[in-house]
Amino acid sequence: MSTSTPPSATSRISAPMLRTRAAPIVVTGGSGFIGSNLADSLLADGEEVIVLDNLSRPGVEQNLAWLTEKHGKRVHSFVADVRDLAGIEGALADAKAVYHLAAQTAVTTSLVEPIEDFEVNARGTLNVLEAVRRAGGQAPVVFASTNKVYGGLDDMAMAVRRGRYEPADELTAARGIGEDRRLDFCTPYGCSKGVADQYVLDYAKFYGVRTAVLRMSCIYGPRQFGTEDQGWIAHFLIRALKGEPITVYGDGMQVRDVLHVADAVAAYRAVLKAIDRVTGRAFNLGGGPKNAVSLKMVLREIGQMAGQPVPVSHGEWRAGDQLYFVADTGRLENELGWKARIGWKAGLRDLARWLEVNRTGRSLPGEERRATA
Repeated sequence: MSTSTPPSATSRISAPMLRTRAAPIVVTGGSGFIGSNLADSLLADGEEVIVLDNLSRPGVEQNLAWLTEKHGKRVHSFVADVRDLAGIEGALADAKAVYHLAAQTAVTTSLVEPIEDFEVNARGTLNVLEAVRRAGGQAPVVFASTNKVYGGLDDMAMAVRRGRYEPADELTAARGIGEDRRLDFCTPYGCSKGVADQYVLDYAKFYGVRTAVLRMSCIYGPRQFGTEDQGWIAHFLIRALKGEPITVYGDGMQVRDVLHVADAVAAYRAVLKAIDRVTGRAFNLGGGPKNAVSLKMVLREIGQMAGQPVPVSHGEWRAGDQLYFVADTGRLENELGWKARIGWKAGLRDLARWLEVNRTGRSLPGEERRATA
């Protein structure tokens, strides 16, 4: 969900007309990248799904059209903005569960428009929680948070190993960052998502709303329309497919654990299934150490896919950019039986194939040769 349009202009709402008496699952930001993949998974299992979105982010109308074409009348589009409490209450009144993914997602945007960032991420989340509470508080709420709630990790000693940043502490380097890491909000985006994260947990404690939080690392995959400010893996691939140079901010040795969206969807569904057991708790969600990559590693792999190096230039470091973040996903794995199943190289090719068909109409030269070999 983008925020380029004020709430009053996006609250074009009509009550969803459900085909059955079954209570729907609501996905806020359901036309977005993760939201549309999650909605597709729920719909494939026969659920009635309300897709609540303000449709202001480029590409999301294409995702909504895809959902509607694939699943027909079980998709209920509810065009509204989470900043408008009165406007979203109708969608949430009879929900049996809520996945709250609607957000302003770019650190760079939050630095330019901090008030708008707060209104969407913090107030918008509070509005969703209040709408559920006013409806009786029976619907569980699973919230999409971010690893940025842990801050820049500036107090963590770093080393350069194998041409990338890693924690100097070998145990942390082997496992990643766990949920016991202290919260340290930084940048307006980290602050607004952190406030929302804590409100979601607090509503479980004081109002009895069954809630859980997933603090996400870098999610990528089909239906992602990446930009320079958000969705960097898709952005790199789009530029490479078009034969355009890529700008890396910093030295490219910064490390992220990347997770294919299919694995992310499985985690969201596992949390909801176990909500009575995990209510009021937060889980880190990422690819973990096995899918920890530097930006340089991803660029090299794209170059191998293309059969030639990708042209790269470097810009200044961006505010709040972590040298390293890899999630310790042990809590999810041990308590819910979830694990990341798609390796990052296979996932990168999966996204490239989707972008070829749906975004650029072009194949990487190396992949074309491989396909015809």
